[in-house]
Amino acid sequence: MHGSKPFIADFLNQLKKTSFKSDVAVFAPSIYIPCVSELLQSSAIHYGAQNVSQFSSGAYTGEISISMLKEFGCRFSLVGHSERRELFGEGDDVVAAKFVAAIAHGVTPVLCVGETKTQHQAHETEKVINEQLNAVIQTAGIDAFSHAVIAYEPVWAIGTGLTATPEQAQAVHAFIRQQVRQLNPALAETVQILYGGSVKASNAAALFAMPDIDGGLVGGASLKVDEFMAICQAI
Repeated sequence: MHGSKPFIADFLNQLKKTSFKSDVAVFAPSIYIPCVSELLQSSAIHYGAQNVSQFSSGAYTGEISISMLKEFGCRFSLVGHSERRELFGEGDDVVAAKFVAAIAHGVTPVLCVGETKTQHQAHETEKVINEQLNAVIQTAGIDAFSHAVIAYEPVWAIGTGLTATPEQAQAVHAFIRQQVRQLNPALAETVQILYGGSVKASNAAALFAMPDIDGGLVGGASLKVDEFMAICQAI
């Protein structure tokens, strides 16, 4: 929940001047998506929403549907971000329903999975991620992930000063890919798995050098355009 119209205009105008060799997308607060849509016309930079409703329409005051996002050209939406799970009580069933809604309407969900500090210290990382993935797989089916992105967020490494080493991150990414491989071997080779735990310009290259890390879901570092561009270039 950051930004303003002048901030967004300055940020995106600088971003548009840079040529990237990888896909780059920005996820703005929903009220600014029309502004982002206008600024990124004819740009190779994609954009999406930070959250979306699982409902298509109805008496859900304050919610935003997939069809509303699509009217403004949103290609992506985050689903199940750790803050939505922790602060707003979104359970695996709600996350799965949002994932299905996005897929059904042609928007690519970026499914966020990851463990808290308590779960990490209890060595429950794989158990937690397996449960989060399976909730979506059982609802949407594994083939739906051909139209989705997975993002691993070690919640214990977000805004805490703690950082997963590239090797730690790689181990979890490899586990996620193996879970997909067990159900669809071909899909496991193509599904994109992003890392989202305090990615910075200083650690991006080492993280992205890992074989199963396909990119980054950038949080706080994305508020500084030079830092964000350096991370994107590191891909």
